[in-house]
Amino acid sequence: MSRALVLQSDFGISDGAVCAMYGVANGVDPSLSIYDLTHDIPQYNIWEGSYRLLQTVSYWPEGTVFVSVVDPGVGSDRKSIAVKTASNHFIITPDNGTLTHIQKHQGLLEARIIDETVNRLPNSGESYTFHGRDIYAYTGARLASGVISFEEIGPSLALEELVELPLTDAAQTNGTVEGIIEILDIRFGNLWTNISRTLFKEFGIQYGDLLEVSIESSARKVYQNIMTFGRSFADSLVGEPLVYVNSLDNLGVAINQGSFAGAYQIGSGAGWRITFKKMKELPIQKKKGD
Repeated sequence: MSRALVLQSDFGISDGAVCAMYGVANGVDPSLSIYDLTHDIPQYNIWEGSYRLLQTVSYWPEGTVFVSVVDPGVGSDRKSIAVKTASNHFIITPDNGTLTHIQKHQGLLEARIIDETVNRLPNSGESYTFHGRDIYAYTGARLASGVISFEEIGPSLALEELVELPLTDAAQTNGTVEGIIEILDIRFGNLWTNISRTLFKEFGIQYGDLLEVSIESSARKVYQNIMTFGRSFADSLVGEPLVYVNSLDNLGVAINQGSFAGAYQIGSGAGWRITFKKMKELPIQKKKGD
């Protein structure tokens, strides 16, 4: 084990919730190294919690334990689980779809249901609204510190029984490449798609090509314009839109030194579709009277 515990939630840091999770983990083993992935997941947004795990997990040493708590169903009959990933990392989380992106793109080896009769903070049995503190941080710290093994977390759960969110694959269709806006690069307002650089290159797109970009939400066209496929933001002027390859080797759409999402009120998720079409040349604007 790496003896590192990484926490993610939609709690924010304006109150004591995250600090309480730190305290529980520290109480299990003061020598643990505890880190934050993020606590700024939008409230109840399981999709974004799932994606941020994909964005992060593989860059940590094998054996790292992640605790992810985006849990609108807290106190219901949804399961509390732990999984071992194909990359030999561990994730403690509600079984509500949070593992969707990891399961699809990196793979899972094993899942277990947390036995709360053993793996629950002592004297917390009558609390049903803060499982992040009482179950997940406690169990994650016990696993990361070696107090318990993965097998001691609880009974095995078949991987096919895990709750999954609906994911669609990017594809080439009728002279276009289509995908979804999978997530936003929050701070800068860039759009990150599920279209891989490999698929884009197979479509015959080269740096410098002009592309018609269309974005739809719930079958309503939100945006359509022509932009350049560039290597970096240096390939465009300030204020210009561009298509680029992001840090996860997928296509992104941005405004150089501006927020694309903010400018056009664009969100993310399975309902936000994006299409790229190669343009041979810019369309000629007709003058009045022509």
